[in-house]
Amino acid sequence: MSDPKTGSAKVEPLRKPRPCPECGRPSVRESYPFCSERCRNVDLSRWLNGSYAIPVSEDETKAGGDDQG
Repeated sequence: MSDPKTGSAKVEPLRKPRPCPECGRPSVRESYPFCSERCRNVDLSRWLNGSYAIPVSEDETKAGGDDQG
């Protein structure tokens, strides 16, 4: 898809920009889905510190797998 007159090619982005999950600014290709390395590192830090966790329900009837009924 190059223009024969100018010799330049039009580059299509691989992904559409979307809001950064940290600050809401548009994402950039180098740090997708974040807007910068700073926001990417803030998110990574939260994962490593355990700030993000999947909630677990303490349901005793299903935890042991025993059917009493």
